[in-house]
Amino acid sequence: MKASYQKYILDFKQASGTSRGVLKQKETWFIIVEAQGEQGVGECGIFRGLSADDVPNYEDILKWTCANIHLGLDSLLEKLTAFPSIQFGLEMAFKSLESDNVFKLFPSEFTDGQQGIAINGLIWMGDASFMKEQIQSKIEAGFTCIKMKIGAIDFQTEIDLLKSIRKEFSAKDIELRVDANGAFLPSEALEKLKILSDLNLHSIEQPIRQGQINDMAQLCAETPLPIALDEELIGVFSEENKQTLLETIKPQYIILKPSLIGGFRGSNQWIKTAENLNIGWWITSALESNVGLNAIAQYTYMKNSELPQGLGTGGLFTNNFESPLQVENGYLKYSKTSNWNFNL
Repeated sequence: MKASYQKYILDFKQASGTSRGVLKQKETWFIIVEAQGEQGVGECGIFRGLSADDVPNYEDILKWTCANIHLGLDSLLEKLTAFPSIQFGLEMAFKSLESDNVFKLFPSEFTDGQQGIAINGLIWMGDASFMKEQIQSKIEAGFTCIKMKIGAIDFQTEIDLLKSIRKEFSAKDIELRVDANGAFLPSEALEKLKILSDLNLHSIEQPIRQGQINDMAQLCAETPLPIALDEELIGVFSEENKQTLLETIKPQYIILKPSLIGGFRGSNQWIKTAENLNIGWWITSALESNVGLNAIAQYTYMKNSELPQGLGTGGLFTNNFESPLQVENGYLKYSKTSNWNFNL
């Protein structure tokens, strides 16, 4: 068995705003595993500025991983605990190697094109007119769940945008989620959540910055609006620490981004822990290419969640890989008539 890696830069079709700044490009890496004439492909979707494994020697770790591929998946995953994106890339590559089809990792009614996955329509930050244009576009495209990133522009402007949706669509018609990416201060968060709760929102993701455990726990205890932990899960590696975090904060939901939390195994651990504590969850991509999105979507379908998932980012890039993944009427689907075009 041998392995190699390659860097790939994804270019956004248009600059995409978050509370951390504007994204124009997204770095990602691919691991190619080969054995007995067969090939497996995995994506290491590091997210600079957010991933726990965003370290200067990231490429050196990839190089070491490929040089030691003979150790096998279980051993490598154990040694790469601090590198969740590489763990996920390896899981994907080995699963791909073992599969009859290099990109069909979890054969199901989803990969057969018979079933889709309900997803949210993502609204990126920008000025009011840009955000309103996105909202209208998502509604016209058939989405019944919309997620709006907030926290970068004037709060009242964001409230007015949400109010404009609620004037036309009730909570039964359109489910609204908001994602603050940790933009609120602990001292102001509860008051802002009270204002947001008047708009019949489904939930808010990460209202305050990660790492403020006591403040987040108090907020989750007092909030009038369900809170979903997102960034808070990053860098929490052991099952014991996952248990402690969720028992301490007691959120209403957690959001799982496999590239940031150790892939399939990491996600399984979080799901088991959350369900034991009656905490809801859903799965979200983290700006991977269609290769990573494909793996996450297939895994997600197998988990049988009834909530809309966050899997619609594949169309953001100008140089993404052609794939069977298509968004149709608010669902991610696997088209039987489309093929993969994976050329690095």
